[in-house]
Amino acid sequence: MSQTEQPAHESKSERIARLIEAEIRSGQLQDGSTLSSENSLVTRFAVSRTTVRKSLGILAEKGLIRTKVGIGSFVTYAGSVIDSGPGWSLALSASDMRTGTRILRIARIQMDLDCPTGLAGEVLAVDRLRFREETGRGLSLERARVPWRADFEILIEDGLDGGSLSQTLSARGLHPASGEEWANVLPALSPEDAALMGRTSGAPMLRLRRLTRDAAEHPIEFVESFLDPELFGLHMTF
Repeated sequence: MSQTEQPAHESKSERIARLIEAEIRSGQLQDGSTLSSENSLVTRFAVSRTTVRKSLGILAEKGLIRTKVGIGSFVTYAGSVIDSGPGWSLALSASDMRTGTRILRIARIQMDLDCPTGLAGEVLAVDRLRFREETGRGLSLERARVPWRADFEILIEDGLDGGSLSQTLSARGLHPASGEEWANVLPALSPEDAALMGRTSGAPMLRLRRLTRDAAEHPIEFVESFLDPELFGLHMTF
């Protein structure tokens, strides 16, 4: 079962915690990122404040966030928590590594990735590189594709809201309610991607693909990530 697949007899607070956890583990919300306010989460998931607070408590117990009174909740996941439930999970194996993120491209293009559900047409393309600050070497290369909307045009010039794609989508009313993940091995990194990551062409990488949908089952975002297999791993229990 994937992180985004709904378990049987799951409460509302557990479901919300699971969806936010998937965003943290996929890298959408990174260590130090500020979570949406309680009011925003109440609106996003159409639940009570009590339910949202229970969800935040679940995440805090797992070591994924910390909450500061009067300020908000922050992501604290940087690899020390590997897997806290059944299903596939993605995690850094070294928690003391200093990493940075660089946006490589924000553009309006025709869908150019192989999405298992056949997402097609014009999309907003956001390509990002996570790298090790000490060496500049790429740890993960992420390509996000979002069905194009007219209100995305400003992003081409001005960039993402707060440098965050999840924050940008949320501000425009795009809230994930469900999703799917696929994981496999990329046998050989292409010369072009190797150059972007500062790695050797032909090196094997972990490949993770993730599709999120809104409450009406419309696709919100498709993300394909290439990950350093020495630092990222997959774990499944059954």
